Amino acid sequence: MLFQKNSLVVKSHAKINVSLRVLSKRDDGYHNLEMVNLPLELHDVIEIERMHAPDTYVTCDDIALSSAHHNLCAKAVEAMRNEFGFKDNFDISIHKEIPFAAGLGGGSSNAAAVMSALVFLLHLKTTAEQLNKVALSIGADVPFFMMNKPALVTGIGEKIEVIPVKKSYNCLIVKPQAGLSTADVFAIADKFESVAIDTPNVVKALANGDDELLAKSIGNDLCLPAISLLPEVGKIVDSLRSDGVSLVCMSGSGSSVYALSSDSKILAKAARKYLGLGYIVRLTKTMM
Repeated sequence: MLFQKNSLVVKSHAKINVSLRVLSKRDDGYHNLEMVNLPLELHDVIEIERMHAPDTYVTCDDIALSSAHHNLCAKAVEAMRNEFGFKDNFDISIHKEIPFAAGLGGGSSNAAAVMSALVFLLHLKTTAEQLNKVALSIGADVPFFMMNKPALVTGIGEKIEVIPVKKSYNCLIVKPQAGLSTADVFAIADKFESVAIDTPNVVKALANGDDELLAKSIGNDLCLPAISLLPEVGKIVDSLRSDGVSLVCMSGSGSSVYALSSDSKILAKAARKYLGLGYIVRLTKTMM
């Protein structure tokens, strides 16, 4: 009889949207987007164990996420159960490092990590297309995290084209204590003008390692709506630029702001400054 593994520990990586364009609102309430996403080394750790129990249990060491049973991990188990018909239940423990309500995709990444763990633990025979369909049923960001590579992402998040990236960047994440709801930011997004974002040049700049072109081309159409709800976001963007970093923008629907640089010292100095000001701070790197 073959040894059957019953538990697994997996990393669940964050991402930043280097640029994000809101193209149009769809009839189903979602928006068509055009995004360039980079995965980060910053990650949560998820332990998932198969168990004989009447239900699946999700726990988290972040007190802000105490209602974790209702989070995307539980939804991921049920979506996979509906697709593959297994009866197993699981004990899922999440150690959080990715800030919550930050535009870094923490919940979606957790769901993708659970999906991948279930494929391994249950020896599920599947395809990338089938998993992409299940991932999209959980949330628009989940398909990207199943791939977890630098990508041009379109549609509502389901169309993913892996892109070449010449180098890894040091990345500073600065987030106000307050978070932002994705739904709240999108609800007012159509009231704001689009900003100047050149997605083809963002892709070109990343492929060539051209920081000057990248700084001219990036942007986020959700930044102005987010700032209208939480002005602190705008203050962080302006402050990071005044610190001498040119590659600065908000990620996703906020409230975190990222700064990218090849100079680790300038970001380490900035990290100490923003920690001292009471912000949530993470120093990490982009993945290639």
